Amino acid sequence: MRKKIVITIKDTGDMSEIIKNIEKLKSKKIKVGVFSGEKHENSEIDMADLARIHEYGMTINPKNGKYLAIPCHPKAKGKSPRDFNDLFFIETEKGNGLLAKEKGKDSFDVYFVLVKSVTIPERSFLRSGYDENIDKIYKKIKDMMPDVIANEIDPEFFMDSIGEEFAGLIRKKLVSIKSPPKSKVTLAASPGKTNPLQDTGQLVESIRHEIE
Repeated sequence: MRKKIVITIKDTGDMSEIIKNIEKLKSKKIKVGVFSGEKHENSEIDMADLARIHEYGMTINPKNGKYLAIPCHPKAKGKSPRDFNDLFFIETEKGNGLLAKEKGKDSFDVYFVLVKSVTIPERSFLRSGYDENIDKIYKKIKDMMPDVIANEIDPEFFMDSIGEEFAGLIRKKLVSIKSPPKSKVTLAASPGKTNPLQDTGQLVESIRHEIE
């Protein structure tokens, strides 16, 4: 919800310059978030789509074949079963499956868990990051705006400052998220990386701002 900001305009003696700066600001928008056009380095999914999936949650079903293959070994991370030629299938009691690789005599490592669907829980970082930080942004706008209108701060610099600070606050929100935690399967493919939204670091780095 938009908030009304009351700003005291400095008397510079040049109303034409004040009006010019106000009109310049009125014609611009600051957008903050994850924008389309960038592909994820491991899956080729658009980063905006990936952000949407994590923001709202989603149940994913296989498009081709019976199963989804979920990597559960560090060597399988970012890969598919087609990248291996020595995996064998193990059926589980629940009707799913495992793809494993021989490790030695009477021993094997599980590389992929095969499931008929997977539900990614909602982990909001954009909406929650906005709600938790919008008051800080409004305060910065209110503090800087009189100098912008009086031509003491360049309008482009002002908008970049607001956009970058807001993007930074949302990045900070993403990094802080711990719940719902990663599944045991996902954690097995990335040992030690417990933040559910940080694996390669690409998602947090894709949060940025644009001026329109």
